[in-house]
Amino acid sequence: MSGERRGTPGLKPPRVLVTRPEPEASQWVDAMRSEDIAAEALPLIEIAPAIDVRPVHQAWRALAQYAAVMFVSANAASRFFDQKPNDSTVEWPSTAIETIAWATGPGTRQALQRAGLAPHQIVSPTPDAPQFDSEALWARVRSEVRPGQRVLIVRGSDASGHGVGRDWLGNQLADAGVTVDRVLAYRRCAPTWNPGRRALARAAASDGSWWLFSSSEAIDNLQRCLPDEAWGSARALATHPRIAARARAAGFGVVCESRPTLAELMASIKSSG
Repeated sequence: MSGERRGTPGLKPPRVLVTRPEPEASQWVDAMRSEDIAAEALPLIEIAPAIDVRPVHQAWRALAQYAAVMFVSANAASRFFDQKPNDSTVEWPSTAIETIAWATGPGTRQALQRAGLAPHQIVSPTPDAPQFDSEALWARVRSEVRPGQRVLIVRGSDASGHGVGRDWLGNQLADAGVTVDRVLAYRRCAPTWNPGRRALARAAASDGSWWLFSSSEAIDNLQRCLPDEAWGSARALATHPRIAARARAAGFGVVCESRPTLAELMASIKSSG
C-alpha cells in the first residue's frame, strides 16, 4: 500500500467497507473474513437488467462477424451470457466461431470461463500487469488488430439506459481502422440504502474504516447518497490511480492505492494502521 504508514504488528486491521456491486461485494467480504479482516459489504453500484435486451440478442446472432468481443467487467461478461437467445445455432464455445473474448482483468476472465469459454478463447492482461484496465489490454492485443476487422464492446449503461464508462479502447481500435460496435448488457444504478446501511456509511466517514473503491462511479454515488457528509477523516483504498484521484477530489483525508487482486488488497489492509 502506498500513501500510508504500516500498522503495528499484532494489532487487528480496521474494518473495511467493500463497495463493489453484488455478488462480488459479498464474495470479497467472505474472503476477507476468512483472513480475519473485519469486512462489510456496502455496494455503491447496483446492477440491473438492460432496458432493452434485443440488441444483446442481435449481437449474439452476429457473433461470428467479430474478430473479438471486449468485456469491460465481470458483470458485462455474466450479463451478456445470461441474455444469450434461446437459439441452438448460437453457441460461442462452438469451434465454428473463432471470435476471441477480451477481458480487462482476472475477474472478467474468470466470469468468461464460468460462462463456458476455454482459456485459449480469452485474452487478458498478464497476471503481473501493473494495472488491469483498457491500456493493459490494448498492450496485449494491438499487434493482432488489423484494419477492416470488427470488434464488439460489451458494457453497461446508466439507470436511464445511456452508455457509461471510458471509451479509450474503442478510440484506439477506430484509429487502427477497426469497426467498433457497442452493446449495453446491463444498467449501473445508484444504491438504494436502508437506514442501517446509511448509518454504517456515516459512521465510516470518521471511525477509521477503510473504504475499498474499485470504481470512480462508486465514489460519485457515495457523494450523491450523503451529499452533506465531510470526508476529511475518512480513508480510501483504491484499485487504480484514476480512482485514487477521484477519492482525493471527493475530500478523503487518506487515499492509498493497491493493485486490484484480492490477495494484494488484503495484504495492504493487514499492513494498515
